[in-house]
Amino acid sequence: MKKLYLTLLLLTFNLSAQEIYASFFVKAYEDATLAFNAGGIIKKINADVSHSVKKGALLAELHNEDTKALMGIAKADVDKAEITLKYAQRDYEREQKVKHLVDEARFDTFALAYESAKASLQSAKANLSYREALYKKTTLYAPFDGVIYEKNAEVGDAVTEMSPKSIFKIQSQNRRKLILEFDQKYWSAVKVGQTFKYKIDGDVSEHLGVISKVYPHVNEQNRKLIAEVEVKEFLVGLFGDGYIVTDSKK
Repeated sequence: MKKLYLTLLLLTFNLSAQEIYASFFVKAYEDATLAFNAGGIIKKINADVSHSVKKGALLAELHNEDTKALMGIAKADVDKAEITLKYAQRDYEREQKVKHLVDEARFDTFALAYESAKASLQSAKANLSYREALYKKTTLYAPFDGVIYEKNAEVGDAVTEMSPKSIFKIQSQNRRKLILEFDQKYWSAVKVGQTFKYKIDGDVSEHLGVISKVYPHVNEQNRKLIAEVEVKEFLVGLFGDGYIVTDSKK
């Protein structure tokens, strides 16, 4: 009896489900083109094509000795301003305790010194932030864990701020996404969470995935809708086709 029930349940599912044809190609889940946001001469290149890199890894650097020196001076100015503020605040708080016993002009002198010290520290910190921003423009870091798939520069090459040059192209190491295209008439049938049964061209193996995103517009050139399925490991650029399994006939 139980076996008969399961058979009927499976039959009911097959009758109510609909399979919608979709073709796809494989893209990296994350993909970025990296370029310096400053002009100069390349001093270091720490990565090459096919290198796996971690997020935050230093990939390349311009000659930036002058920028580093100015950043060091700015850091010293912040340290000095913090010490000045520390003593100015101490003097101010001490004068507050005896304010009723001292001349008002004397108290104002300490209050002014305290406010001036606070303003100086803010200014020093702003200058340090500016110098750090200039320094960051002379370095390239990996924006995510990934693999370098294109390199377009060598040590000694010149780059300009007005016309940034692509230094690296990086893509996620293993994370991929299938970009599905299917007929627009199924716009109301395909939804996030539905199963996608597919094969890579040239491979007889069938794979299963889940719709993770449905684009909210139709491609004007081919009148197709687009959806995504997150996968792993496949080579970027591969293509194939399959069927989206919907919940019911539309």
